Amino acid sequence: MTAAQGRLPDPYARDGGGANLADILERVLDKGIVIAGDIRINLLDIELLTIKLRLIVASVDKAKEMGIDWWEDDPALSSGARRTELDRENAELRRRLAEFEERGELAPAEEDARERKR
Repeated sequence: MTAAQGRLPDPYARDGGGANLADILERVLDKGIVIAGDIRINLLDIELLTIKLRLIVASVDKAKEMGIDWWEDDPALSSGARRTELDRENAELRRRLAEFEERGELAPAEEDARERKR
C-alpha cells in the first residue's frame, strides 16, 4: 500500500473530486456565508414596497467572532436572559408597590398578610 492509498481523502476535495454535503456544511459553518438581497416593487416609478433580506449562516463560534450574539440577550432563547428579565420586572413591580404604599393608596404587604391570618 502506498502513502497515497493509506491517507484519508481531502475534506475539501482539492483533487477535483466532488465534495459531499457534510464537507460543504462544515466549511460554510467554519468560514460563514452572507447572502444579501433587496426586493423592490415599483409602479410607474413609485416605490410601493422594499424588502431587504440579509442572511448569515455560520457556527455559533464564528458568529461570536463577528460580534453577533443577540440570542444571549433574548429571553425566549436564553434562560440567563429570562432570569435577568424577570429580575428587572420584579424590581419594577416592587418599586411601584412601594410608591402606592407611600401614598397611602395601599396597605403595606406585611399588614395585609397579618389580616389574612386572623
